[in-house]
Amino acid sequence: MNQTNSSATSEPRLTSLSHGGGCGCKIAPGVLSEILKGVPQLPFPKELLIGIETSDDAAVYQINESQAIVATTDFFMPIVDDPFDFGKIAATNAISDIYAMGATPLFALALVGMPIKVLSNRTIARILEGGAEACRSAGIPIAGGHTIDSVEPIYGLVAIGIVDPRQVKSNAAAKPGDILILGKPIGVGILSAALKKDLLSAQGYQEMIINTTKLNSAGPDLAKLPGVHALTDITGFGLAGHVLELARGSDCTAQINWSQVPLLSQVQELAEQEIVTGASDRNWQSYGSDVALPASFSKAQQALLTDPQTSGGLLVACSEDTVQKVLDIFKRHNFSDASVIGQISTKLDKPLVISR
Repeated sequence: MNQTNSSATSEPRLTSLSHGGGCGCKIAPGVLSEILKGVPQLPFPKELLIGIETSDDAAVYQINESQAIVATTDFFMPIVDDPFDFGKIAATNAISDIYAMGATPLFALALVGMPIKVLSNRTIARILEGGAEACRSAGIPIAGGHTIDSVEPIYGLVAIGIVDPRQVKSNAAAKPGDILILGKPIGVGILSAALKKDLLSAQGYQEMIINTTKLNSAGPDLAKLPGVHALTDITGFGLAGHVLELARGSDCTAQINWSQVPLLSQVQELAEQEIVTGASDRNWQSYGSDVALPASFSKAQQALLTDPQTSGGLLVACSEDTVQKVLDIFKRHNFSDASVIGQISTKLDKPLVISR
């Protein structure tokens, strides 16, 4: 390999301190549903426009006719060994949930858990510097936060944004006939698995960093288009998991043309070598029964379909006559891999159908 730790050589690799990196740390969707079933919920006030009902990307609370507050949090263990890169990826990922609601970020709070007897102060500071750099790129301050001494390194943000309530884009408003557009290529989890095994090339690492630290800044512009009906981002449950959330929430079926899904370079080859994350299999065990696959779909392709994405791309469901406008916005924000990957239909036997 290829990628070195910029901290002191006596320190362990950051990824060696985490049992799972990035959004691959997420509790599997099936397990999470089982846990939440027993948790009582208080009635939501009418001002809470979006809560936990459809597993959306952030909560939205209306404060007046033209303004609503958007709030989210996201944090995880290291996905890379370079502390600055880890901090920047984690912060970019957290801010993405604000953009996925069509909102503009306002400020953030840092969530920091570090093994202070294992990592040097300089290494921890570099993680925070990476997070601050992502926030500077988004035009927001880190206004505070909280720190603890923990066994595994943990970093992330509480992110706060603002949006016009009439432009909020949930993950549960897609309509039959809508076209699905994905903003970033997938395969981050597989690249991270290769990194941990010292099998990722310098070029692959660079591609991974560029993909995971690119802010999903197109969100607010996309939300202004009346033809954009639903918006979410692809993270730890993989492409299949988050498309399923959109389809279930919208009471529709999503049909994905696999040949049109953009992939990061090298990931197909790595997946065929069975270099995948454990989270990919956990994801499939949680929701695979709701996915219709073509008979010839390979194990490697299934691993890519369920591969957990860290700071993944925006997924847009829009009317057919809005497709070019959506692609133009992605292009304007330098998302050169944005692609049409499928469409929404009326409800079929399964909420997600994969074709070639």
